[in-house]
Parts: sequence; structure tokens; C-alpha cells
Amino acid sequence: MYIEDEELRALYRDASKDHLDKLEAGFLYLEKHPEDSTKLKELLRATHSLKGDSRMLGVEDAETLTHQLEELLSSVEQGERHLTSAFCDCLYQGLDSIRKIAHEAVTGEPANVSVFHVLAQLMNAGDVSTPVSEAIEPDESQDLLEADKDDFYTDNKTDPILTLPASEELELEAINQSTPDAVTLKSTVSETVATDDSVSEAYHIDTVRVESLKLDALMIQAGELSVTKRRITRRMDDIDKALLFWESWVRDSFINRLTFDNQDLQLEAGVLAPLQTVQQLTEDRLDQLGGLLKQLRTKAYEDSARLETLSNNLESGILRLRQLPLSSMFNLFPRMVRDLAKDRRKSVNLVIEGGDIQADKRILEEMKAPLTHLIRNAIDHGIEAPSERIAMDKVSMGTIWLKARQQGSHIEIDVVDDGRGLSLASIKQTALRRGLYNKAELDQMSTEQLQNLIFVPGFSTRTTVTEISGRGVGLDVVRVNVERLKGSIQVQSNPGQGCMFRFILNTSLATASALIIEVNHTSYAIPVECVEVMMRVAPQDIFALEGSPTITFQGNPLSVVWLTDLLDLPLSVATRPQINATKQSNPCVVLKVGSERLGVFVDALVDQQDIVLKPHSKILKRVRNIAGATILGTGEICMVLSPQDLIKSARGQGIDTLSTDREPTVTQPRVLLVEDSIPIRTQVRRILEGAGYQVTTAVDGLDGFSKLQQEDSFDAVVSDVEMPNLNGLELTTRIRQETKYENLPIILVTTLAQDADKQRGADAGANAYITKGDFDQSLLLNTLRSLI
Repeated sequence: MYIEDEELRALYRDASKDHLDKLEAGFLYLEKHPEDSTKLKELLRATHSLKGDSRMLGVEDAETLTHQLEELLSSVEQGERHLTSAFCDCLYQGLDSIRKIAHEAVTGEPANVSVFHVLAQLMNAGDVSTPVSEAIEPDESQDLLEADKDDFYTDNKTDPILTLPASEELELEAINQSTPDAVTLKSTVSETVATDDSVSEAYHIDTVRVESLKLDALMIQAGELSVTKRRITRRMDDIDKALLFWESWVRDSFINRLTFDNQDLQLEAGVLAPLQTVQQLTEDRLDQLGGLLKQLRTKAYEDSARLETLSNNLESGILRLRQLPLSSMFNLFPRMVRDLAKDRRKSVNLVIEGGDIQADKRILEEMKAPLTHLIRNAIDHGIEAPSERIAMDKVSMGTIWLKARQQGSHIEIDVVDDGRGLSLASIKQTALRRGLYNKAELDQMSTEQLQNLIFVPGFSTRTTVTEISGRGVGLDVVRVNVERLKGSIQVQSNPGQGCMFRFILNTSLATASALIIEVNHTSYAIPVECVEVMMRVAPQDIFALEGSPTITFQGNPLSVVWLTDLLDLPLSVATRPQINATKQSNPCVVLKVGSERLGVFVDALVDQQDIVLKPHSKILKRVRNIAGATILGTGEICMVLSPQDLIKSARGQGIDTLSTDREPTVTQPRVLLVEDSIPIRTQVRRILEGAGYQVTTAVDGLDGFSKLQQEDSFDAVVSDVEMPNLNGLELTTRIRQETKYENLPIILVTTLAQDADKQRGADAGANAYITKGDFDQSLLLNTLRSLI
């Protein structure tokens, strides 16, 4: 089987090599250390990922053999088999066969591997009679053997890293890698050469694979270089000031010379001689100083210009290295759409546009989950069933458009469907049922405001938890993810015609353009993507509307607020524009986040700069109204404001911002997370905390039950199944034995995906069972919100 798509072929080439190399090294290690269960679990994850990659790209023979390797490793983990030398020989031979099949998939060269006989030998591992590496003619009975057919996307959970060719023209390719722990050198070695000398001659390094975090760190340093460049530019201003001072000094010296000349005519000869000598010496030294300053300015300008060129080239080069085509992410969705549509008995066509647009790799990482969620929503209950569409005079096949386009330094990504659209009646009913708003408030809202209620945390028109999704379920998580990228999301819907979600994001996240303003003698930065306009407002133009200060903007009322009030800064009331009649006008920045606008008064508009945003220290999880900090060209530390938080703070002060996202104040739910894997435990904890949960972690079931009894105030338990001391099923059973915990939601998250496994979870008393193969954060969070 040959992978036709060039990009996918390159992805599979590198990903499969990584997994196969890891498995080979792991087998060698386990042969010497068979008791290392941790290493065994790592290899199980590697086989699982390789199987998923092979299935996704249609390399069925590799998928089949990898699945059998996974079964063999599972049997070792369960104690059914032992890692004998003969057993390991069989594993190696099976691995060699998979490597040949993968080579065929990326080169088209025949592998000459009989999957049936290799599979048969793997099933009888330990009793090897015929070397698997020999070419054996395929047998028709091979067709009887099939691997499991899970959804392709359940196994492909590795993140892209960057592959940098070691040539002068560096190109970038996204590669799925499960263990990006070090820089890896990709190499090609001829498999037909036997001597060491020949192998050495054939060895050639054509690309260098770099861990993404290292490239991120390099980008930060390039950003710091930009700051240094601006500081050097300011030193140029200092040199110009020194030249102005020198010119003033020269003028004064010339006046002194004229004075001495006039006095010389009136006094005896020789009286002014000493002073004239000093004057002449001063003039000579001034001439020397002037020459040095002019030379310094010339050289400094040349160096500054050279530094600016190099800095810009370096920064833009690193930015290009960080950027990937959106197709790297978009190509994951066609198969997903096909499988989900088939599962829902619908006919859906996915149209992708703009896949060649480049974006920062972090955008691809962070946007995969939101786009997946929206596409699942559209298929689940945005697109109607064929019979329903025909009855509505629509074509039987629904269409989902995934579009991207470049808009200056931003990109827009649209998810559009031609389904039934949002139901405003359902949204109103849900808002009333959940107590978010009363009927009078809802009646006063515009269509746009009602549609944006779906982004409120906990808002859902669904009454049941499904495996796929529900429109409105978890969309607050989508919004949070987008805001984390300093972007915004908009929604438009026409009943019976469809729905559109639009994401507006920066193409680069390493640096950002910011408006520098001044308040109370302190500088602050506001991201320009949230600044709609800057203007000056006269005091007489401010009026009160429903108790809130308001101005007229583009023919409509716009609420205004003073930044000093939002930031709780000490500033006298006399400086406010409606009271300070001595000022003709005051600077006002109109912020726009989504469909919300707010006018913010500041003391001064200083500058617009490209900044490197430095996030909060890990010690500071959240600082209201502040997104981070940066260093200005003056060396001054400047706080970067969060426009989203500023608008929320304004609402908290009773300022009406025409909010489409007014959120009720709720107590953070508490979740007990029980997981023995440190990486998984850390990742899930971050996901839960990012969604607003207070998380307590436990290292195994026994530890989890102990903490549950000690604190006794948890709103839910999220637990792995396979753990030491007390596994997840035993933990669930023990919790359900306590009467006070009979209604405590329990969610099991595990790799065990068989129906029998899920039934055991249900029998133990679990409310939900999520397989790690199917896992994405939105599914977990949606399930949690539905159960708490």
C-alpha cells in the first residue's frame, strides 16, 4: 500500500520511524530488564500510537501486525507470557516486517512480506520455526485476519514537532511524535550493504529534528533581541541629544571668542593671553569632540541598521520555522466526518479551503480540539437526517465548510454548516431553566446576544450526555481555548439554513503588536487586535444612560469607563473628563472583544510596539485584568492588559457593555483526580484547572479513597482503571459502598476499550466510562459538567 498524499506520506515516514526505533530499543532493554513494568507500559503506548497512525493512513498490514505486537505485550503485562530470548526474537522479526511494510507505504517499493505467516508466527511467539524475515508468498487465508476497527482519530494523539532539514534552505514539516524528549537525527542507511565501511559511506544526515520547546525558547530570545534593538535605537536618540548639546556649547564658545576679541582692543596686550589660550584649547577640544560624536553617530547608525536587518531576518526566519500549513490540522477531519456521519446515519460532505495558509504551530495544537468539537456538533445535530432535509427542500447530503483565509497579520477560520441552525427558543428555555437570566432580560436581548449565550459556562440545550457532542455543550471551553490564543470567536445562525462559527487569530503568537498607554504615570500595553479605534472625547460628550457613563459611537450609545477604576488605581475624581472642564478632550480607547465594545479612558496614548509577552509566573495562576508583562524599549517593565478581563470587570461594576457573555458567579467545583501516570495526571490536572475546577490528585486508588474520606467535599471523581494498590474498579466499588457517596459522580478514564471493560465499569457504579483512545479534553469536561 502506497500513501498517495505527499504530506501525509512524509508524516507517516517520520512518525513510524520514531515509533519503530523506540520499540526496537525498548525490546532490547526489556530483554535485559524484564521486570521493568514502566518500560513495558511505554512500549504499549508506542504500539498503540503506531497502530493508530497506520490505521489513519490506510496502512492496514502494518496496523494488523502492530495490533498483534500490542496483544503480545499486553499478555506479558498480564503475566500470561514471559520475555524469553525466543519470544524477543519473534518480536524483533515482527518489528522488521512492520518496518518493511512502512517502507513500502512511503516509497512504493514492494515489502515482500506475508502478513498471514508473520501474524501466525507472532500468535505462536516463542515457538519460531521459520524466520519471519524470509520472503513468503501471501496466502488467501490472510483475508480472514482483521485488526480492530476503532475510529482513526482515537489513536492519533501525538503532537506535531518540527523537522528542520540540515540544508541552507530550511523547510518545515509536522511530525507526530509521542516522545519529544531530545533532538533526534534522522538518517538513512542502505539495508543491502553488509560491511561496516559501506554502511558508514551510506550514512547521511538529511534533516535535524528539533524539540518544539527548544524552538519556542529560541523565539523568545529572538523577541528579546527585538527589545534590545529598540533600546539601541533609543541610545541613538541619546547620541543626537549629545550632539545638540555640543552644538550649543560651540555656539557659546563662539560668543566667548567674540567677547575676548572685543576686550583685546581695549586692554593692554598680554592681559587676556592666558584666557585666550584656554579659549583656543577649548575650541580645539570641542572640534575633536564634535568629530568623535559625528563619527560615533555615523557608526552607530550603521550598526543599528545592520542589527535591525539581522534581527528582523532572524525573527522572521524563526517565525517561519514555527509555522505550519493549516492542512496539517485540517487533514485530520475528513475521515472523522465520514465515520461520524456514518455513525449518525447522515450524509455529510466536508469542504476544506485555505489549507495552505501558514500559522504558528501552537495555533494548530490549540485549535484542533475546538474545531473537532464544532464539527462534531454540526454532524450530531446541526446537519439534519437525509429524509428531514428532503422534506425541507434541501439536498439530502449536508455540507460542512472548513475555511481559512489570511487577513493581514490575522487569520480567520470558519466552521460553517447548512443544517438547522441554532434554536433561539431552546436557548431561552435553557437560560431560564438554569437560572442565568429571567424572561424580561432575555426578551431585551438581541438575536446576536442570545446566540452568544451558548458560550456561557455550563450552558447546554442537551439533557443527556452523548459520545459525540451537543451543540452548546462545552462551547465555553472552545471560547477559553481561543482566548488563550489571544483570539476571538463569533457565531452567526439562520434558522433552517445553517450556522457559522468564526475564529479570528494572530498568525504568530511569539510577538504581538500592542498599544502603549499611560495611566497614573504608569505604562500599560493593550493588544491591538482588541483595539477598534482610538479617539479623543470632550467632557460635554459624556452623558448618563441607565446610570452608566456613555458616549455616542458610530451612531450608537457606547458605555465608557476609566481604566483607573478597573485597575483599582488611586486617582482623584477631579481628573475624570466629565468633571475636569479645563481639558478640551481626553484619550479614549474603544475595545472590541467578539460583539462586545467598551470605551476606556486613559491619561495618554504613548506608542504602538511589537512586544514579547511574558506570561505570569507559575506561582501566580491568575491575575485579574492582567495577561502578562513585557519589557519596553526604555527598559521599563510594562503590564499587558487583558481586554476580555477588562470588559468583565466593567460588567462587575454595573457597566452595560451589551454583554453576550454575562456569567453567573459560581463556586469552583472540586474534583478528585486519581491517576498513577505522572504525565497523564499532570496533563489532566491542567485541563481541569484550566476549565475552572479545583483539583486534588491521588497517585493510586488507595490514596484516592483516603483523600476522599479525609476531605469529604468533592463534587466528582475522575479515575484511571489500571493502577497499583487499588485499581479504578475497586475504588469505584468501595466508594459506592459508602451511603454518603451514592450520588457522587465517578468518571473512569482508561485504555481498556472493550465492551466487557465498559460493562465492568458500569457494574462497579461508574457514571461515565471514557477510553483514552477516544479521549479529548472537551469530552471529559462536557461529561463532568453534565454530571455535576
